[in-house]
Order: sequence, then structure tokens, then C-alpha cells
Amino acid sequence: MGNIVAIVGRPNVGKSTLFNRLIEERQAITDNVAGTTRDRYYGKAEWNGIVFSVVDTGGYMSGSDDVFEAEIRKQVVLAIDEADTILFLVDIQGGITAMEETIAGMLRKAKKPVVVAANKVDTHEKEYAAAEFYSLGLGEVFSVSAVSGAGTGDLLDAVVKTFTKPTEEEQTDIPRFAIVGRPNVGKSSLLNALLGRERNIVTPVAGTTRDPIDTRWNVFGYDVMLLDTAGIRKKGKVDEDIEFYSVIRSIRAIEGCDVCMLMIDAKDGIEQQDLHILSIIQKNGKGVVVVVNKWDLIEKDTNTMKAFEAEVKHRMEPFTDVPVVFTSVLEKQRILKTMEMAMQVHEDRKRRIQNT
Repeated sequence: MGNIVAIVGRPNVGKSTLFNRLIEERQAITDNVAGTTRDRYYGKAEWNGIVFSVVDTGGYMSGSDDVFEAEIRKQVVLAIDEADTILFLVDIQGGITAMEETIAGMLRKAKKPVVVAANKVDTHEKEYAAAEFYSLGLGEVFSVSAVSGAGTGDLLDAVVKTFTKPTEEEQTDIPRFAIVGRPNVGKSSLLNALLGRERNIVTPVAGTTRDPIDTRWNVFGYDVMLLDTAGIRKKGKVDEDIEFYSVIRSIRAIEGCDVCMLMIDAKDGIEQQDLHILSIIQKNGKGVVVVVNKWDLIEKDTNTMKAFEAEVKHRMEPFTDVPVVFTSVLEKQRILKTMEMAMQVHEDRKRRIQNT
């Protein structure tokens, strides 16, 4: 799995502008999934041959001005927990505010690499203003202009130097299947049903699973690695943003797998968050099977399944060439079918790659 860089900072310092600057070349060759309104907050960047993921935390803030401070603090805590490197963006025009002091205090205590960038430095004279931010005690301050791109080369040099993960993992012949989706759709339950034991603690409370867990599954002639990525962490001192958390966890799993089993809840249908995760799968070029769970809870007639599948594929346009499996993990209905379809997608992908 690759490295994840999260951009943090108070509002209006240029986070989204810097984000677009870092990923723009990749963005130009990536199709947007219809209806994926938050697509721009996740992207792939490349610097000197090193590819990494970038997350713009500012994109996930909500509420009016009076709750900004709490939202920002929440995003910084999540970024510290989940990203590999934190890119702390400040604005020389505003100087050091109380919010910067708060964020800096949190980052000084973090056990994650932090790179500070002072934005809106578009003249040599303004570099003197950037020096003020050394007082935050977070090391070197890189002067940049997100709008023009000035200084971003030195900044990216510093960012990639913080990476400790190998950028190219050793490939094995064992397929890796990731179980992804919104919180509480049954991801851990599917893994437990396949394994026939309580490998992961399962509760009806969203946020039970903390870390992705690799499990070797060697049954019925299959030999695969299963990765459970239940969407949010245990409830703690932060009332976290579920969407931000589940996305950043999904990014890790999607980057490290061959095929994603995207679980959706039959009662809810395919939602915006499902489409967002699908867009990340597509950007990373991974195979996908849509697993519609809790199908036992739906009242059915002869056309129910066909109509539901048609609606799912309509929402997923233009990515309609995706198999859809209807399951009840609780009743153990068609759970092996999900593995059959995932393996079929994996074999089809290998065949296409070999032919090109």
C-alpha cells in the first residue's frame, strides 16, 4: 500500500488550491464518476517517479463559521491518526492565528512526519513573512505559491523524503481481495462468515473495527488474502467525521488489493458514499464486485432483484460492467458466490493485462 499525505490547516489558506496543484496532471487523465460530488478531495500525485495519495481535509468540513474550529481540530486528529505524512499549510497574509497555534500544538505531539508550507509567497519580499512560522516549532518552513506552483518542487522533495513505505511492494501470486464500503454494512460479518469463526469482533455499532486485517483464506480450492476494512475506528475522544475516516481507510485497502468487494446495504441502496468509494477503486484501476448485503430483509417479487441491479448500475454509470451479487451474510446466503465473482474478475483482469 502506498503513502497517504493529508493537507491540514485552517479555512482559506489555500488547501484545495494546493491539492489541485499536486494532483492536476493525474486529474486530467481520470474520468469522474457521475454524481461523485466529493471526488476532488482525494487524488493521486507523482513526484520524481514516486506515486502517493493526497487527501484534502478541508473538503470534509461542514457547518457554519462558529463550528469551524471544532471541525478543523477533528480533521487534524483524523489526519494524524490515519495519514503517513501531514502537510500543514499556513497563509503568510494572515500570519499565525490562534488556530495555527492549536494545530501546531497537536502536530508537535504527533508521531507522524509534518511538513510546513507557507502559502501565497509570490515575491522574494514575502519570504521574510514566511519566517514567522518557524516559531511554531515544526522545523523547516517551505515558501510556496499554490496558485502559480512556485516552491512546490522543494516542498514535494521534503514530502517524499518522509515516506518510509516502499513505493512498489513485492508482488505475490496470491490474489488480494479487499472488503470495502460504508460503515455497518456487514464487512466484518462477511469475513467472519467466510472464515467460519469470529475473526473480528462484530457489533451493530458503527466503528468497531480499528485496523485493516489481512487474513489468508485457503478453502474450496481458493488461496487468497482477505482484507477487512470496516470504515471507522472505535469511539474515542473525538466525535470523528465518519465519511472522512471511512474514505481514508478505504484508500489504503484499495491501493493494496487486486479486487474490491464493495458492500452496500440492500435497505439503503447505493448511496453517495458508495459512489465515492467506487471512484477511488476506478482511479486505482482495481477490479470490483458489488455485494448487496441484507437481501433477506427486502420484500421481494419476481422482478425485485433485476430492478435493484438495474438501479445500482444506473447510479454507477458509466461504470456499468460490474458484477452484482445479492447476499445475506447473516443467513450465509450466496457468500461463496461473492468469492467466485471476485476470483472471476481477478482472472479476467489478468487475462486483459497479459493480452495488452
